[in-house]
Amino acid sequence: QGIFTSGTWEEKSDEIFFADFKFSVTHHYLVQESTDKEGKDEVLEDVLPQSMQDLLCMNNDFPPRAHCLVRWYGLREFVVLAPAANSDAVLSESKCNLLLSSVSIALGNTGCQVPLFAQIHHKWRRMYVGECQGPGVRTDFEMVHLRKVPNQYTHLSGLLDIFKSKIGCPLTPLPAVSIAIRLTYVLQDWQQYFWPQQPPDIDALVGGEVGGLEFGKLPFGACEDPISELHLATTWPHLTEGIIVDNDVYSDLDPLQAPHWSVRVRKADNPQCLLGDFVTEFFKVCRRKESTDEILGRSTFEEEGREIADITHALSKLTEPAPVPIHKLSVSNMVHTAKKKIKKHRGVEESPLNNDVLNTILLFLFPDAASEKPLDGTSSMDNNPLSESEEYNLYNQFKSAPSDSLTYKLALCLCMINFYHGGLKGVAHLWQEFVLEMRFRWENDFLIPGLASGPPDLRCCLLHQKLQMLNCCIERKKARDEKRKTSISDNVTNTYPGDAGRPGDQLGPDNLKDMDKEKGEVGKSWDSWSDSEEEFFECLSDTEEFKGNGQESGKKGGLKEMANLKPEGRLNQHGKLTLLHNGEPLYIPVTQEPAPMTEDLLEEQSEVLAKLGTSAEGAHLRARMQSACLLSDMESFKAANPGCCLEDFVRWYSPRDYIEEEVIDEKGNTVLKGELSARMKIPSNMWVEAWETAKPVPARRQRRLFDDTREAEKVLHYLAMQKPADLARHLLPCVIHAAVLKVKEEESLENISSVKKIIKQIISHSSKVLHFPNPEDKKLEEIIHQITNVEALIARARSLKAKFGTEKCEQEEEKEDLERFVSCLLEQPEVLVVGAGRGHAGRIIHKLFVNAQRAAAMAPPEEELKRMGSAEERRQNSVSDFPPPAGRELILRTTVPRPAPYSRALPQRMYSVLTKEDFRLAGAFSSDTSFF
Repeated sequence: QGIFTSGTWEEKSDEIFFADFKFSVTHHYLVQESTDKEGKDEVLEDVLPQSMQDLLCMNNDFPPRAHCLVRWYGLREFVVLAPAANSDAVLSESKCNLLLSSVSIALGNTGCQVPLFAQIHHKWRRMYVGECQGPGVRTDFEMVHLRKVPNQYTHLSGLLDIFKSKIGCPLTPLPAVSIAIRLTYVLQDWQQYFWPQQPPDIDALVGGEVGGLEFGKLPFGACEDPISELHLATTWPHLTEGIIVDNDVYSDLDPLQAPHWSVRVRKADNPQCLLGDFVTEFFKVCRRKESTDEILGRSTFEEEGREIADITHALSKLTEPAPVPIHKLSVSNMVHTAKKKIKKHRGVEESPLNNDVLNTILLFLFPDAASEKPLDGTSSMDNNPLSESEEYNLYNQFKSAPSDSLTYKLALCLCMINFYHGGLKGVAHLWQEFVLEMRFRWENDFLIPGLASGPPDLRCCLLHQKLQMLNCCIERKKARDEKRKTSISDNVTNTYPGDAGRPGDQLGPDNLKDMDKEKGEVGKSWDSWSDSEEEFFECLSDTEEFKGNGQESGKKGGLKEMANLKPEGRLNQHGKLTLLHNGEPLYIPVTQEPAPMTEDLLEEQSEVLAKLGTSAEGAHLRARMQSACLLSDMESFKAANPGCCLEDFVRWYSPRDYIEEEVIDEKGNTVLKGELSARMKIPSNMWVEAWETAKPVPARRQRRLFDDTREAEKVLHYLAMQKPADLARHLLPCVIHAAVLKVKEEESLENISSVKKIIKQIISHSSKVLHFPNPEDKKLEEIIHQITNVEALIARARSLKAKFGTEKCEQEEEKEDLERFVSCLLEQPEVLVVGAGRGHAGRIIHKLFVNAQRAAAMAPPEEELKRMGSAEERRQNSVSDFPPPAGRELILRTTVPRPAPYSRALPQRMYSVLTKEDFRLAGAFSSDTSFF
């Protein structure tokens, strides 16, 4: 039972030519478990072919999903011969007959017992004629298809007449005809269940809510009801002729009395879903080619004063006399200045984002701007995420950004603006404001909120890394500026922060005197020193550097001279360790932190290192490049521990490379003797070389390993150069991440098992696609499509729950039954209603139909009817509970001898379907070919 729906159908196709006409031949069959019957079949000679037995089988009437021939004839295996081209059709009667007779001969010659159908007339009519042959028996499959239904065939009694006359049975008391009837009722008007989803109101902007949506929250749900119709099929599976009356005057077929009810829902075709549209629109930005400047007009970063782009005018401006310069009168210039004026007068209202929206967004992105003192730049976990690990893994998998970070919020805001507030222009405008805010923060030492502190997190998207990098720069600059302010009273040069350069060229102590002189000449306070001036002071020529580099000190006086230096830049004492040569305690120096890197910088660096090749010189250069940090630490160590040697440094920096052994000295005492490890003793070892070149310079006077000024400018330039399309590509993983979280959150309210599975698939699919630097558009579209499908599924579940009132159920058992029923409706093509019209779901469906009928007839609803007084009033207002059926299907079956009384009794069957548009009769009539 039910195997036609639950089983697997397969088909094989081939093409053949018949009289220069191309046909496609398709074999449809239900895949069945192999049974032991196959061996026995051959023994029984006159057993009927399987298809003839199927004609009488009642287990699979009205399958919800099947080929039309399966529904009409109940077959489980058949072959269809149809014109190969869609436009071709076998129209003339003679051609139809030729086809049919050829089919008949072929079946006879091959002894094939599978029914064979030929498709005739236009494809849309689905007209077939066919035949099936068995040992001494034959079944003819015939069909009638009409647009207008003859009146006598709209009910059972008329169809019985046709059936009997067609069989033409010679026996006088005709064997009883068994009847199966199905009436289908369609409900389209969901009276009191209007669709609960309100489309967002775009004009309202109240306290941070834009269009009923807060920034940073994604919309969800369908804009229209995702369930368009409910089809109720009432079935009487086993009736015998004479039990039931159904003619043009009266019918016994009351849907409420039907023993079987089954329901299917018709989904709206591609309902408009908010979240899906949101993400799709944002994805479209990825394909735009324009730059921010092109979208917003002339370069937004150009200052007002630079009126002329042509570089040649710059010199003439300096040299020409004061009166009106000639070039100012050139036409292009006049036009240009006019444009500038127009632009000035154009006013605010024409900028793509209105000020309220812009300010709301900027406050959402930078909450610290509202408070008096800026917050610290660490992220605040304000929107409680899912369980830490799950939430954490998602941004890891998608290469997006944590869901409380600035990058993530920015992605959502851009998404929102693209959808509601000015599209691409709005996106460009917000981005431009964002970049200006970044520059403002860099110049004024304000940390960027919503970013985890520390070096860039390489598991996040590149844009997030860039912002973290900028934060690192701001942090270093801030620390430096604060140090300066505190130590104005100290010796000025001590706090001099050198600028980055080649790690080998450190400032030697002799240089400081020169610097002092220069400092005195400039005579500015520390605060007013700008970075450019600092850079200017660094620009000493190489020869000067070497002169003052104190190189001789190492060679002439060796350790003694170093030991006379004052220790500088000590952090704290290192346990009980002492220096090997002079027994002083060993101090840990203040060192520079290594430079943070974003993934594109790491890639560049590895490319450069790879290009150095494998030659000895290349290897040496590579080692030099990689040991900048080591050198800096050695210099700090030397400054903090005058008189130290390489062994001391190794004991602190890499204790494993200092091997201590117990030995017995001359006096017989056990003492610890230490020496460097074998790798440290390799001649021309990098460490030894670096130690020899290192000068005792504390970290604060060394050249910076991390030039925050340069790196920050690089990041700011990178941000300013991003086109909206690049930006959308950077942030798409964040948007997909947010969409998946939103879908998960919504699903957890509904608890639909099939959706859980799909979400898991989406996550694993996305993590594969998004981990590559430039994912293909097609794959991204697939992900967005999957998300939209899940959204539609959840919306359908909500719609059905609202209609069946699962929330209103008082009894727990009923509620569970209803919820099960609703989830089956979503997943199965047709669901049986337990208890038919008397079950809990059945009563709700009945009520839905009653209310829809009353609304259509403008009659008072059921509740009011009960209040009405007399039975007379009620009768006047009574409206039938159900509309006329949208479809009537009947199957008539019997077994009679044909064509003569002494022939074998064979199965006869006729299926009839009647809908508004058409009427079809499909008959299978068997006859005996041996005794006739």
